[in-house]
Amino acid sequence: MTNPLQSAHYLLAAHLPRQLPSDDGREVAFAGRSNAGKSSALNALCGQNSLARTSKTPGRTQQLVYFEVAERRYLVDLPGYGYAKVPGELRAHWQEFINGYFRNRQALVGLVVVMDIRHPLREFDLKMLDYTADRALPTHCLLTKADKFGRGQQLRACAEVGAALRQRYRHPVGVQVFSAPGRIGLDSARAVIAGWLFDPPAMPTPSDPA
Repeated sequence: MTNPLQSAHYLLAAHLPRQLPSDDGREVAFAGRSNAGKSSALNALCGQNSLARTSKTPGRTQQLVYFEVAERRYLVDLPGYGYAKVPGELRAHWQEFINGYFRNRQALVGLVVVMDIRHPLREFDLKMLDYTADRALPTHCLLTKADKFGRGQQLRACAEVGAALRQRYRHPVGVQVFSAPGRIGLDSARAVIAGWLFDPPAMPTPSDPA
């Protein structure tokens, strides 16, 4: 199967709103708690080893990093959140920047929230999901590191997260298990993201275990 994301390449890194590309394309953002496997997921989805920088140091991504998949079609790596040790002034800057990004960015057509399957729906995950709920923005959750669980545990975790999301949010939020090294769920996740980038906007299937 052809990978619709394989042509992704680094375009730019933005620290200020004026550094963002023109707001007339389509982009899918990736958010995740530090060390949840966001960079590894991006690399695996695009079939590349070093597209997004991976690090054992939490919170290394301190800019909005844009990867261009096709003309005016982008994947956006958001700063890792959770226990990144950054000065208060920088944290306040990012809070304002991200608030404005989610509130005003018209090119943003979907958000992928990356969560460790062993520790899903933490406070910061829910904050990102709340952003998308305010806009009824299509959202898809990847329960990463699924290779740490057996198949039965994967299915139970996916069902529990799906039920929690349905109880909290009115608009559908997709959820599936995922593993970059185990190559679990790659095709399902790629299909959702490619649909947002290239097809008429549509909400994701509320639950897709794999």
